[in-house]
Amino acid sequence: MADSIMSKAATMEIPINSNGDTGNLPEDDSLEQDLQQVMVSGPNLNETSIVSGGYGGPAGGIIPTSTIKGPAVRFNPEYLDRRRAPAPGPGSSNNNTGSSTEEVSRGVAVEKLDSVKKWGINTYKCTKQMFSERFGRGSRTVDLELEAQIDVLRETKSKYENILRLATALTTHFQSMVQTQQALGDTFTDLSQKSPELQDEFGYNAETQKLLCRNGEALLGAINFFVSSVNTLVNKTMEDTLLTIKQYENARLEFDAYRSDLEELSLGPRDAAAMVRIEMAQHDYQIHRDKYERLRSDVTIKLKFLEENKVKVMHKQLLLFHNAISAYFAGNQEQLEQTLIQFNVKLKPPGSDKPSWLEEQ
Repeated sequence: MADSIMSKAATMEIPINSNGDTGNLPEDDSLEQDLQQVMVSGPNLNETSIVSGGYGGPAGGIIPTSTIKGPAVRFNPEYLDRRRAPAPGPGSSNNNTGSSTEEVSRGVAVEKLDSVKKWGINTYKCTKQMFSERFGRGSRTVDLELEAQIDVLRETKSKYENILRLATALTTHFQSMVQTQQALGDTFTDLSQKSPELQDEFGYNAETQKLLCRNGEALLGAINFFVSSVNTLVNKTMEDTLLTIKQYENARLEFDAYRSDLEELSLGPRDAAAMVRIEMAQHDYQIHRDKYERLRSDVTIKLKFLEENKVKVMHKQLLLFHNAISAYFAGNQEQLEQTLIQFNVKLKPPGSDKPSWLEEQ
């Protein structure tokens, strides 16, 4: 009887929840009934046909299931229901939130896929149009007056870049000369104090080099101002206009690509499916035509304002450059100073280019 109870206890199911805790155990009355049933209908352990072989069974140690009577394992339907049922969420609102989030994610994915599809079609059409133009098989829209102005701007920018490069080189070389004059003046001053027999001669030369150094710094200020203004004109104002021109040229290519596509469809059959494609092509053609017209207008306006700004800036800067160079090499210090005042050129104090002792730490 004790063995039967142990067998029953060993084969009983103890439900375990998700946290590893045991579930509700069967009632005591049910357990007693099960034990009694095992004792009444279970196998007789005294039968030699079962207890033989040394392992409580036949010689092979295996007990045929047909010889065992009574419930060896107690069926618990609640356990299977818990296993099959999905884990409930914290609340029904979370399920709705998850559903809406999934819908939003699906919408974003569809939108991205549609965007990539449109980009691929547009790239294909533009590439086809570009090769057709290069090999002389396709036509392109040309605004002769605007194209001529764009070519002039590109040529002008190239020449102004050369001016900027040369003026920068002049600044570098002239700055080296001014530094050399400064060092030479300091050397003359030192020798005038240590050579009594040549004190006056060294003193005259020291004063001359210091004067040239001061005038050189004034000329450097004028040239640096000239370089800064030309750099702004070339690398900001002109570059901004050229960026708009690049957008205009891309819009022109797209416009011609969709125009050629519409013309090709118009020459084909006129069945129902073809008419739908023609209508869609007409819609796309109108969109790219409006974009092309808008950018062409923007380029025309920017070229006009750029020309006016270029004339105004270069008129002032070329006059400054000429007056400063002439006054310096003529040795007219007063005229050089007046030129800086006239064009509102402020000189940097000596040593301002050197980092402070805090910056060097």
